[in-house]
Amino acid sequence: MDGKLIQRTCADFAKVLSAKEAVPGGGGVAAYVGALAVALCSMVGNFTTGKKTYALVEGDVRRMLSQAEDVRTRLLELVDEDAAAFVPLSKAYAIPRDEPSRAEVLERATKQACAAPLDMMRLIAKTIELLEEMGQKGSRMLQSDVACGALLAAAALQAASINVYVNTRTLADRVFAQDAEDESDALLAEYVPRAQACADRVIESIRKRG
Repeated sequence: MDGKLIQRTCADFAKVLSAKEAVPGGGGVAAYVGALAVALCSMVGNFTTGKKTYALVEGDVRRMLSQAEDVRTRLLELVDEDAAAFVPLSKAYAIPRDEPSRAEVLERATKQACAAPLDMMRLIAKTIELLEEMGQKGSRMLQSDVACGALLAAAALQAASINVYVNTRTLADRVFAQDAEDESDALLAEYVPRAQACADRVIESIRKRG
């Protein structure tokens, strides 16, 4: 695989994803979907700024735009970081089972592979917080985009968590594994319902008007 994944076109990324290639995989997709979710938040914010109707929340919206840009940039970086972490892990699995260093190398690579999906989860949680606030303060005309972003973020959060659990299950260091799983569990328990509630509020409002 040549070049950064995030520099590919959407069509090319999807083609590479569908191929018989180890990366990108579910982890990279989780990060990318998270980036799309927060991008929707930014879109709503950009349509809100400069409007007299929303003058009282202009400062809040601009703050959210700045935060969302940071989150989006970092999530896109994690698409490639997740792919990069797979390389030493795949090499570790290829070490002969009778090689004395195999267990140590595999343990280290597996721990490293947990880092990207956990970072994704933290950033996607922040995305959900931003979407909640944008849903309250952003343009009423684009609330459907807030709802779409919230549902995408919930899916991305759950997808990223799978990539935590698939790595922690094989770790010998159960303290490290339990800490990672506990954090993942807590993020899922809090933020998936919050994302769904954010979307539900918009859906209910749209259907009432209809």
